[in-house]
Amino acid sequence: MLDELDRQVVHALQLDGRATFSRVAEVLGVSDQTIARRFRRLRAECDLRVIGNLDTWRVGATSWYLRLQCTPDAAQSIADALARRPDTAWVRLASGGTEISCVTRSGTKAETDALLLNKLHRTPRIVGISAHCLIHMFYGGHDSFFAKIGALTDEQIEAISPPWTNQPRDDVPDLGAGDRALLTVLKRDGRAGLPELATATGWSETTVRRRLTELRRSGALHFDVDVPGPALGLQMEAMMWLSVAPHAMVEAAETLALHPEVPFVAATTGPTNIVASLVCRDVGALYEYLTRRVSAIPAIHHIETNPIVRTLKREGTLLP
Repeated sequence: MLDELDRQVVHALQLDGRATFSRVAEVLGVSDQTIARRFRRLRAECDLRVIGNLDTWRVGATSWYLRLQCTPDAAQSIADALARRPDTAWVRLASGGTEISCVTRSGTKAETDALLLNKLHRTPRIVGISAHCLIHMFYGGHDSFFAKIGALTDEQIEAISPPWTNQPRDDVPDLGAGDRALLTVLKRDGRAGLPELATATGWSETTVRRRLTELRRSGALHFDVDVPGPALGLQMEAMMWLSVAPHAMVEAAETLALHPEVPFVAATTGPTNIVASLVCRDVGALYEYLTRRVSAIPAIHHIETNPIVRTLKREGTLLP
């Protein structure tokens, strides 16, 4: 379980994933050594990771949420194969292990077709496929789940946030081979040092520093802090699929986005038009949330809740 200072460190890094330990220490009013020690412990004991992510919408890519129904004996092997693919970001087993939830990101129609129209339909023992294009995100990405926890004060948030946080975004620059090499390293370790990034890209450290700033100012690149739910005392994860009257979809999604149990909510294509992820303390808390908070949204006609059994890939990283 994270204590108060742990949560403050995590919240600070969510706001600026590449902030130096000395800067974080100054904002939190502790020593550099304390922040460095806490960060090392969080990585070792809580599996904390700082991840550099492209903003799918800003760079013109498309995200799909796939739901695959499999025979019970095949779900694990199919999920493992999907997790090894470079175009998948999240792969999870749900519904007692017979459904695979998978988020894919593709830059071109050909990349989408390669998975959706060719590979999956030829995979034995997949008995059902439902593909939902994510068409608008109401919460997630740049938005911090830790902002809902409230670990930092408004003054601390302002002090640690990058100077361009509340400024108009620059145009997204064209991404080349060097950018892809840069992002590959940042996907693995968002706090990778300039020498490592320079080696990966073939650029000078000055060029790397300038390019990082350009990508971040444009909103193309942002940094997430990934902390497994149990470290926050949240043992229950689930996906929620909702059917909402079209005229009330925005209001319903924005209401869900305000709930502390919801780290992600988006509009989708398909028979349901909103998808949200949930994290709760336990099964009882999930019941309370569904029957008290979600049931109070009048425009919701239908809801399907799928508990997550196991996560195989999270934010592009394979899990043991």
